[in-house]
Amino acid sequence: MKLEELYRKAQNFEFLSAEEGIYLFQHAPLAQLMQVADELRKKQVPHGKVTWQIDRNVNTTNVCIANCKFCNFYRIPGHPEAYITGLDEYKVKIEETLKYGGDQLLLQGGHHPELGLSFYVDTFKQLKQLYPNVKLHALGPPEVAHITKLEKSTHTEVLKALQEAGLDSLPGAGAEILNDRVRRLVSKGKCGAQEWLDVMRAAHKLNIPTSATMMFGHVETLEERFQHFVDIRQVQSEKPEGHYGFTAFIPWTFQDVDTLLARIRGVHNMTTAEEYIRMIAMSRIMLPNIKNIQASWLTVGKAVAQICLHGGANDFGSIMIEENVVSAAGAPHRFTYKSMQDAIREAGFEPQLRTQLYTFRELPENIQEQIINY
Repeated sequence: MKLEELYRKAQNFEFLSAEEGIYLFQHAPLAQLMQVADELRKKQVPHGKVTWQIDRNVNTTNVCIANCKFCNFYRIPGHPEAYITGLDEYKVKIEETLKYGGDQLLLQGGHHPELGLSFYVDTFKQLKQLYPNVKLHALGPPEVAHITKLEKSTHTEVLKALQEAGLDSLPGAGAEILNDRVRRLVSKGKCGAQEWLDVMRAAHKLNIPTSATMMFGHVETLEERFQHFVDIRQVQSEKPEGHYGFTAFIPWTFQDVDTLLARIRGVHNMTTAEEYIRMIAMSRIMLPNIKNIQASWLTVGKAVAQICLHGGANDFGSIMIEENVVSAAGAPHRFTYKSMQDAIREAGFEPQLRTQLYTFRELPENIQEQIINY
């Protein structure tokens, strides 16, 4: 393979094969790879601004039977620290979120063996009745698959009920690496790769906006990473004309502090800054039908994320007023609405507050800066 030919294909928004992507990833000089990805970013996101968001990650429950080997957050049923978030606590968290300028809740939890569809439908309806303008970016394909099994239903029926109850968009949670060999090792209790993709297909047919993720730097091979790109790209190409599909792709690195993968299997995140920057560039190149690529400052830090804005990324994600899952595995980085904008400006870009659908928002008046204490 010749690098110049692969650059040409990428610049023409052609679909590169997994093999071609791996060759670029391994052989392209970093500066050239970043330049190609940056040119694609400028064409796909011509306004040139770096978008960001204010939302809060609230966990519906920490009870989970999936037993993921990278998660320190979950508790087994009956554990003394197990909880289900109640309406009064949601009210407090939402009022704080509004005070800090947020417009969305990222609602996720675990595979609770006793919480079926009615629980989530009732929760979403109650929240929407109280706060009709707060967006619910909720659950994820593994949770939808889990609810579907509990109800002996279908993905479409479950998603439609959730949508009617107030679900605004579906996160790309639980993708990890979309390969069943990997999933058996790191997240055996979650749905398989094909079911994850099928849930997203069903969501796209209902015109539920979604995002896609990749957690890398653990037990996966390079071939499995790049097949993940190909599979995500394929699902996006199948979405009905005019539907949202995947609004963004977010690759992030495995966080290993005190996880079972690290303690028992000796698996540690050895991802270098250069490797992450290359993965951002390859995300832009391998996914020409997904417009927004997000740099995961939460897992790689401010400086690396800033460099990624010059190598294919156009989005800095959310300040995350609250985040409990990835942080529990060692992610130490934090932003406020002021420091988020400062970081984007330092990188040479204009910050632009956005919604989940990547429409622009004005920064609310009288916004308060949260005290970072978690």
